[in-house]
Amino acid sequence: MDVKSTKNYLYWLFCQFELITCSYLMEPWEKVLFYTFNLTMVLTLFYTTYVFVSVQLSSALHFLWHFPGNQHGNSVSIVK
Repeated sequence: MDVKSTKNYLYWLFCQFELITCSYLMEPWEKVLFYTFNLTMVLTLFYTTYVFVSVQLSSALHFLWHFPGNQHGNSVSIVK
């Protein structure tokens, strides 16, 4: 892919974002606050997803790994 076409495509996406959010009507200081807030929310969402989904996935895989074959380890054996 050509660098110039990639640059134009990213610029087009940014213009679409500004049109959808109507941020092209904002003053520069409002844009800084708006973009900072949005970026903070997206980064918080990604961090929370990374932390909590990985913990839940690890717990589920741990449960499924020990579920089928290792049930006798928790049971009490009665041998006379």
